Amino acid sequence: MKVTRRMVVQKLSWAAGVSAAFSWHASSSAESNRLDVQDPAAIALDYVENVSQVNVKKFPQFAQGSNCENCLLLQGSAGNNYRPCSLFPGKLVSISGWCKGWTPEM
Repeated sequence: MKVTRRMVVQKLSWAAGVSAAFSWHASSSAESNRLDVQDPAAIALDYVENVSQVNVKKFPQFAQGSNCENCLLLQGSAGNNYRPCSLFPGKLVSISGWCKGWTPEM
């Protein structure tokens, strides 16, 4: 089969279109990927979306100033209010949140 420039341009155009459509869909569904505090994994690790909701009597290991934003397990790029966490695959956590899996950054 002979490959022509026209075929290459057509395939690249098609791939660019599919890629653009996928990125639009991914960004519109980011809201649905936020970790719900009622999710079983969130309940198991006592995740809260706002660090002010942490029960300090229940969690004496809680350190003032600790939150998801300064946790070693948080992933993604700075500047986003919701980012991936390695404890909750496929879900986004609030940078203002906290869970008992919090690990200080090195």
